[in-house]
Amino acid sequence: MPHLTSTGTELRAGGAEQVGVGVPGYAHPLLAPTEWAELNRPGTPLHWAVLNIDNGPGARPDPHCLEAAGRLRNARERALGDETPLDAVRAAGGRLLGHLDLAFGSRPFKKLIADARSYLDWYQVGGFYLDRCPAGRPGLPAVRRLTSTLAALLDDHPGPSGGGRIVLGHGTHPYPGYAEAADQLVTFRGRWTDYRWSQVAEWTAAYRPSRFAHFVHGLPRTHLEEAMRIARWHGAGTIFFTDRHGTEGQTDPFAALPSYWDEFVSRIGPGISE
Repeated sequence: MPHLTSTGTELRAGGAEQVGVGVPGYAHPLLAPTEWAELNRPGTPLHWAVLNIDNGPGARPDPHCLEAAGRLRNARERALGDETPLDAVRAAGGRLLGHLDLAFGSRPFKKLIADARSYLDWYQVGGFYLDRCPAGRPGLPAVRRLTSTLAALLDDHPGPSGGGRIVLGHGTHPYPGYAEAADQLVTFRGRWTDYRWSQVAEWTAAYRPSRFAHFVHGLPRTHLEEAMRIARWHGAGTIFFTDRHGTEGQTDPFAALPSYWDEFVSRIGPGISE
């Protein structure tokens, strides 16, 4: 079963934990082969990457996505199964998460579970990314019901080593109770100009950095180190920074590699999924 923290007694590790990359969702593997190939490159400090075919798993298995999922799954198995510690540290080893759009609580429970089953049956995902997750207290009971059911589904579908993972894609600091409903929360998703002056919610100090993720776009290379310091200071264990912009008429800024990808991952350092 995925590790769903039941208490708030874990204290922030102050940078002692391995920071890694979380990919909110690259473009389709046919359109972004370089991006997907980078996830398997030895030394990539990947925690997880999101697979999103058509705002969900699609109507049928996609051969290109099946291939990409298989490669990432095999890379994780190799990384976790390597008997040589140094090689294991240098290997890529992230999970593949299936994209579930909660539409801020408006999508029916049955449809979300049907999508989750398709991801598991077709792509053998290692968890789920719950995009557009509600952040207010009223939405918490439904999210708890959903994450508990998803955890049970992951238990019934033995997959990649290391257990499943459930990430809530709020994009902002939610009501504190959500921290007990999943393994990780995305507490920032937005522009560098907003991130630079952002504040962290006080309640997050009771949890380790591995419980939080930050995604920042429009970040110039010259401010990369500054953004890294902010992420560490705010207690984010999983990050994705890019200089691409999400302005009107352009694609999702997180759908492709930043121009400084090599520098970005080198600043984090090699490692495998937590």
